[in-house]
Amino acid sequence: MNRNLSRALAALALAVAVALPAFAGAYPLQVARNIIMYMALAVTWDMLLRSGQISFGIAGLFGLGAYASVLGVLRAGMPGWLSIPFAAVFSGLVALLIGFLILRLRAMYFSIVTLALAEIFRIVIHNLHDFTGGPEGVVLQGVIFGGDAGKLYWLALAGLAVALGASWWFENSRVHYALTAIRNNETSAKSSGVNIFRWLLVAFVVTSSIQGLLGGIYVQSYGFATPESVFDANFTLLPLAMALLGGVHSTVGPVLGAVLLGLAAEWLKLKIPYGHLVVYGVIIIIVILFMPQGLLGQARAMRRSADKRRKA
Repeated sequence: MNRNLSRALAALALAVAVALPAFAGAYPLQVARNIIMYMALAVTWDMLLRSGQISFGIAGLFGLGAYASVLGVLRAGMPGWLSIPFAAVFSGLVALLIGFLILRLRAMYFSIVTLALAEIFRIVIHNLHDFTGGPEGVVLQGVIFGGDAGKLYWLALAGLAVALGASWWFENSRVHYALTAIRNNETSAKSSGVNIFRWLLVAFVVTSSIQGLLGGIYVQSYGFATPESVFDANFTLLPLAMALLGGVHSTVGPVLGAVLLGLAAEWLKLKIPYGHLVVYGVIIIIVILFMPQGLLGQARAMRRSADKRRKA
């Protein structure tokens, strides 16, 4: 796909996203919000993956941000709109603290620890009955913007814009070169003067902050939080599947995968409400085995093959 066509498609997608509230009803906008939320989470997961670190803690930071937002409103009297950036800051600070402990780990050890931390966050929230509401959770007096479907859609779109903006920064700054060098060969990167721990910490804190921000948007949009709802495995498994399906180490790949799998996910929830996670897992296995670079990587490989045939 040439650059002009890519820009034209991006402009068309932006126009559709901006115009959607003008001709879509409440239910289509809710579906769009769900897809946008998962798309943003998929982008943040891929941002950290560019360093070679595979995190299974998306739901943990998302849920942490959700509770920071709702408790900021209920316990501190914070306005709903202010609780969303507060959720981002809180999640980023938690990531900064735990990053000093876990970012020395690599490969499966890092992945297992992030998965365990997500479960620890859920259990702690579950057991702080007086403060967090325990397993019953907490309910806000009202949804932000009075539940207006169009404004809630714009709020979700703003969260996606933050994620895409951060991903663009990662791709077009020195962060890209640092993370790529770390992923390819840490020893070589270190010998070239790359501060490995610092750049991993930057990536971890930035992605965690955005995941917390998205958790705040989610809870303010629905007006309640329970440990089971905001720490749901969907918030880890589905973004991961989206990024793998579309193609990793880019912004476009997770976005493409989110559109395709997001629409499929809504259909699967209706057809197999308690089995759709199994389908996501099967998709991940199939992609890893037969299409490790995702749809975007497959398209690039086909284009290179076609170019070689033309030259021959």
